[in-house]
Amino acid sequence: MSVLTRDEAHNRAQLLDVHRYTIELDLTTGDETFDSRTEIRFSVRADSANADTFVEVKPAELRSVTLDGQPLDPDSLDQNRLPLKNLAAGEHELRVDARMRYSRTGEGMHRFTDPSDGETYVYTQLFMDDVQRVFAAFDQPDLKAVFELSVTAPEGWTVLANGVTEHLGEGRWRAAPTPLISTYLVAVAAGPWHSVRTEHRGLPFGLHCRRSLAPYLDTDAEEILDVTRACFDRYHEKFDEPYPFDSYDQAFVPEFNAGAMENPGLVTFRDEFVFRSAVTDTERQTRAMVIAHEMAHMWFGDLVTLKWWDDIWLNESFAEYMGYQTTAEATRFTDTWVDFGIARKGWGYNADQRPSTHPVAPEAVDDTAAALLNFDGISYAKGASALRQLVAWLGEKDFLAGINTHFARHKFGNATLADFIDSLAGATERDVHAWADAWLRTTGVDTLTPAVTPAADGTCALTVERTGSRPHRITVGLYDRDLANEGRLVLRERVGLDVPQPAPHPLGKRPALLLLNDGDLTYAKVRFDAESFEALRTGLSGLPDPLTRAVVWNALRDAVRDGELPPAAYLDAARTHLPHETDLALVEGVLAFATEHVAGRYVTPEDRPAALATLSALCRDLIRRTEDGDSPGLRLLAVRHFIDVAAHPDTIAAWLADGIVPGGPELDPELRWRILGRLAVLGATDEAAIAAERERDPSATGQEGAARCRAALPAPGAKRAAWEAMFAADSGAELSNYLFIATARGFWQPEQADLVREYVPRYYPDAVAVAARRGPAIASAVGRWAFPAHIVDAENLALGEACLRDGAPNTALRRWLTDELDDLSRALRIREA
Repeated sequence: MSVLTRDEAHNRAQLLDVHRYTIELDLTTGDETFDSRTEIRFSVRADSANADTFVEVKPAELRSVTLDGQPLDPDSLDQNRLPLKNLAAGEHELRVDARMRYSRTGEGMHRFTDPSDGETYVYTQLFMDDVQRVFAAFDQPDLKAVFELSVTAPEGWTVLANGVTEHLGEGRWRAAPTPLISTYLVAVAAGPWHSVRTEHRGLPFGLHCRRSLAPYLDTDAEEILDVTRACFDRYHEKFDEPYPFDSYDQAFVPEFNAGAMENPGLVTFRDEFVFRSAVTDTERQTRAMVIAHEMAHMWFGDLVTLKWWDDIWLNESFAEYMGYQTTAEATRFTDTWVDFGIARKGWGYNADQRPSTHPVAPEAVDDTAAALLNFDGISYAKGASALRQLVAWLGEKDFLAGINTHFARHKFGNATLADFIDSLAGATERDVHAWADAWLRTTGVDTLTPAVTPAADGTCALTVERTGSRPHRITVGLYDRDLANEGRLVLRERVGLDVPQPAPHPLGKRPALLLLNDGDLTYAKVRFDAESFEALRTGLSGLPDPLTRAVVWNALRDAVRDGELPPAAYLDAARTHLPHETDLALVEGVLAFATEHVAGRYVTPEDRPAALATLSALCRDLIRRTEDGDSPGLRLLAVRHFIDVAAHPDTIAAWLADGIVPGGPELDPELRWRILGRLAVLGATDEAAIAAERERDPSATGQEGAARCRAALPAPGAKRAAWEAMFAADSGAELSNYLFIATARGFWQPEQADLVREYVPRYYPDAVAVAARRGPAIASAVGRWAFPAHIVDAENLALGEACLRDGAPNTALRRWLTDELDDLSRALRIREA
């Protein structure tokens, strides 16, 4: 499929104005394809007469095309481009009748049949250039238009769309016309949905999920709606422009590739957010944050949309920042920035230290394939961190004033970084343009290190040494030992500093701990001086603020990744301090890094048993600490991670047999599949047990759990079957996106390195082939989940580098391989340190 270049989009936008799409979709024509008929009304500008352009469509069959009533040759379609030649100035009408394919990869019109009850659901995911898989379009974000949609669906289905839908009878549905929106934001979701409907401030609100998930949605519906209402009201306090669409539906859909998608009036979420099993409050907080994030897009992304994909950060960084901030302000989840600091921010730090790093606002995004790669930790986590630093520097009042100016100037239109900065600059006397150059046009992570200079009178002064070039407004926390409790550190004061400093800052008496970026308001790695590091050995868990502890844990994580702190020292810190931790996000973040990266990749195979033993003992301590039932979320985390690090099957096998952990919790489907997966890795279960569990849980999640368990079995036949399922070129039996990921996650295990080593040289050519055959979503899955990350050796690295050099991976796979190989190289350096 041809990708759209920036120059082509610019030229087409100079030529055309697109006014209205009238789209008819027929979803009753079979399991493989659906019918799509599109009428596009557009005009050619007077100074562009007799010009040529093209419309995008990717059909299974292009039946007919007419332009102003005259037929065009369907055979003129070149890949996904239908040429339109010698266009006269003035109004035109294009009609396209096509048969389109359903997707099983979460792109275009995805079709899913629920194994629980046999019901079928379809939904669209049209970002970034997948609208052409559903209907013909001038597919670029700055050719906004009105969309009128009608759908014919099987009887008993409900059709959802961007606007309020009306059932006309006999399976026919019509959606209200949209305001001006971009092509990638058009949305349809159809099936026998279970729905919870209400109204708020005169607008219809709805929640929708598969029927098999109905009891679970009903249990949480009030919480989800409370969060939705609270965020909706808070945004109306922040923004002058009212919500710009006629309804607000939130549909939880199956096999969704992203967390959610900001379709105007119909936000789609991955339906894992409808919780079938017990979850922690942090997971509920994450769901609330995603709700807030997507709602922020209704203004920043939907009302005002990027002109070209180089400004994707304008969408995602803003929504990321607003999602965390508004959740903290408007809901019961007031510690969202702790979760951001420990779980999200590292995503940005990691991405920004790889060869594939790019500025938050990149200038060289030449086509849509390149743009798709920028949906990463930089556009989300680093961009949100930059905006948080901007608010700290600018002040929230001026920041919001600039935002509201931006909305007023560009509503229902498109805007660029320059437009955004101009709007902010008009609200402040500060040099926002210089700030943008320093923060948004540069790459890499600055490092801040304290240098303490003692004076003869017993006082000291602080100089913050900076590796990097960005200005920072930071808070420095000064902590003293608690004389009544040796394990506690108490806050003396927080000092605001601008880096670079004009002069050293006097501190008075030397504190026990000097913490740069206390409060986590900037984006930078921080280091400790020797005395501060020594204070943290005993006092980390005694720091009073969880956000402060998050900054410390992030600094320790960065030091491990940079080879400055041995992995064993990180595990010792976790073993010492996590048993006393109360914040769930911190426990989860530290255990996840310790399990997946430290024990999974950074320690040698010889040291892995000791690392697992340390983590197992830590989890046992947390389980004992929570026996009184006062901290069910903490206990659930401890149980999950105890399962994940179990080196011997006896204890977890007994839990599975009994259906309960002694003292609780009872094993729900998630825990049962987690245990069975670990037993499979350890060779302590078999196909019969997996089949029995699959019969017990016939859901889609059960189907994925069984695929993961089967791939994890330590038997040559099991590995061979899993590999063929992922990579064999049989289109009739190819795995869906979720089943591919489940199989890939089961396949590679640290304990099975010798068993799977023969597949390492096979991975690279097979990955290139399947990525080329199945497209960007599977390319990303094969690069992220099927990569042999646990084979940490020079041979794997050399094979991967040869693939990048000579193997011709497609753009999406190349990016993932570049990143994974850089992580592999880092793991090798850490082992050798």
